[in-house]
Amino acid sequence: MVGSSSLANVSTKQARIAELARQMPDKQLTVSHHMDIEWMLEAHRRTRKSGASGVDGMTAAQYEEDLASNLESLLNRAKRGESYRAPPVRRVYIPKGDGKSMRPLGIPTFEDKDLQRAVVMLLEPIYEQEFRDCSYGFRPGRSAHQALQRLWKGIMDMPGGGVVLELDIKSYFDKVDHGKLRELLRKRVSDGVVLRLIGKWLKAGVLEEGRVYRPDAGTPQGGVISPLLANAYLHEVLDVWFEDVVMPRLHGRAFMVRDADDAVLVFQREDDAHRVEAVLGERFAKYGLTLHPDKTRLTRFKRPKSLDDEDGPGSFDFLGFTHHWGRSRRGNWVVVRKTSRKRLSRALRAIGAWLREHRHDPVGKQHAALSAKLRGHYGYFGITGNARALDSMRFFTMLRWRFWLNRRSSGNHVTWAAFDRMYRRLPLPLPRIAYSRHLRPANP
Repeated sequence: MVGSSSLANVSTKQARIAELARQMPDKQLTVSHHMDIEWMLEAHRRTRKSGASGVDGMTAAQYEEDLASNLESLLNRAKRGESYRAPPVRRVYIPKGDGKSMRPLGIPTFEDKDLQRAVVMLLEPIYEQEFRDCSYGFRPGRSAHQALQRLWKGIMDMPGGGVVLELDIKSYFDKVDHGKLRELLRKRVSDGVVLRLIGKWLKAGVLEEGRVYRPDAGTPQGGVISPLLANAYLHEVLDVWFEDVVMPRLHGRAFMVRDADDAVLVFQREDDAHRVEAVLGERFAKYGLTLHPDKTRLTRFKRPKSLDDEDGPGSFDFLGFTHHWGRSRRGNWVVVRKTSRKRLSRALRAIGAWLREHRHDPVGKQHAALSAKLRGHYGYFGITGNARALDSMRFFTMLRWRFWLNRRSSGNHVTWAAFDRMYRRLPLPLPRIAYSRHLRPANP
C-alpha cells in the first residue's frame, strides 16, 4: 500500500509540474520521468475498485494479488512503448432512467484504468494552469454547484439581467476529432511516452459481440482519461476563443459558464448575443463538432418590471435546474432555481424502474434503498428556493412505492390504511436544503 511518504513524494512531483507549467506557459513539457512505481501505486489507490472487469476478465482483487509486480510490469511496458498494447474497451448496455431504453457503457480493463489514472496525474497539473475560471466539470476542487453559483452571481451582477445562449453539442464525447486533439495536446506536451499512450487509447476501439470497432473520432469510452481530454478540447474550441477573441469585440458585458459539455453564454446586450450565435456553428464545425439546432437557443432573461410583465423573461435549464426570475422574501427580483421537469421526470422514472425490479424485496430493504436514493437527490437539488420540487420528488416516490407494493402478486392489495400504517413506521426522509441561496453548504 502507498505510505504517507509516498503520497508526499507524488504530491511534490505534481507541484513541480504545476510550477513548471506556470513558468513556461508557451512551452512544451516532458513529464513521464516522474512516473515511477510510487506514482503507479498512488494511481492505483485513486482508481475505483468496484467496477466491472474489462476484456481480460481481471478484477481489481485479482490484480492486487501481485500488485507490485503487476504495476512494475505495466510501468516498464508503458515506457518502452512497443511492448504495450492498449486493449479494446468492452461495451455493455445498461437501462436508461426510463427503465425502457438502453445506453452503451464502455468498460476498460482494470490495468488500463490504473495506467490512464497515472497519465491523468501527469497532465492535470499542466492543464489546471491552462484552464479558465469559466470551466468547472471534471476538475479537481470544482463542482457543478460552484458553476451554478458563478452563473447566479454573474446574472445578478448584470444590470437588468441579460440574454442567455444555451449550447447543446451533439454527441460531444463521440465526435472529438483525433487529429485535432493530438495537435492541441502537442501545444503543451512533447513527451513521447504520454502522447504515444494517448494515441493507443484513441485507437484501441470497442469490443462488442465478438467484434472490435475502431471509431475515428471520440474520446476513449469509459476511460479515466476521457474527461481530461474532453476538457482540453473544449478549452481550445470554446473557452479560449470566447474569452480572448469574442469578448473584446462585444459592446456590452458577457460571461460564460461551462461544466464539461454543458455551457451557457450570458450577454448584457441582445445584439451581442445574436452576433455570437451566428458564428458559433462555424466555430464548432472547424473542430468536427455540431450544435443541436433545436436545443441551442437564445433566451431573453431580463429582470422583469412586474409579475404581470407581458414582455418579461423566459427561463432556461442548466445542470438539471430551471432558472427563472422570482421574488425574494424581501420582495426583490432574484434568479430562482428549481429542479427541471426533465430531470425530475427522469429521477422518478428511475425510481419506478428500480421498484419494479425489486418489488418482491422485503419492505425494510426497499425503504433503505429508497431513502438512500432520496438523500442523494436532496444532496444535489437541495438548494434554497427548490423546496417544492423536493417535496414533489418525495410525494411521487411514495405513490410509486405503494403502486409497486400492489403489484407483488395478483391477489395482493395494499389499502391506503395499510400503507399509511407501514409508512408511519418507515417514512421516507424529509427534503433537506443542503445549500443556501449562494450555494454554500447550509447549516446542519
